[in-house]
Amino acid sequence: MDMQKVVGDIKLKYPGKKIAITDEGEYQEVVCEIEPSSVNSERSTAVAVVGKSKPHKHLKTTEIYELISGELTVEVDGVEKVLAKAGDRLKINPGQSHSASGAEAWFYTYSTPGWTPEDHIVI
Repeated sequence: MDMQKVVGDIKLKYPGKKIAITDEGEYQEVVCEIEPSSVNSERSTAVAVVGKSKPHKHLKTTEIYELISGELTVEVDGVEKVLAKAGDRLKINPGQSHSASGAEAWFYTYSTPGWTPEDHIVI
C-alpha cells in the first residue's frame, strides 16, 4: 500500500481531520476521524484504508463497516467475510474479535457509542 499517497488523498478529501497511521511490518492502516466521539459520544464516523489491520475487539462499541472502494476481507471471530462492492456493509458486535485486509481497500466505519482508545483492545 502506498501510505504516502493514501495519507495525501485523505488530507485532500478531509482537510484538518485527525489521521492515525499504522505502518508496522505486515500491518498497514490509515484511519481518519470524520466525526470523532469528542463531538458526539453516542456515535463516531471514520474512513479507513487498509492493507491489513491488527486483530482487535471493542467491549462497548458496535461497528458497521461500509465499503467505499476495493475489496475488503474482514475476519470476525475467525470467520472471513468479504465486502466486494461499494455499499456492502458488515456489522461487528461488541466483544467480537476482528481484523480487516485488502489491497488498499477504503471503507467507512460507523461506531455506536463513539469510538474511544480505551475501548480498542488489540489482541
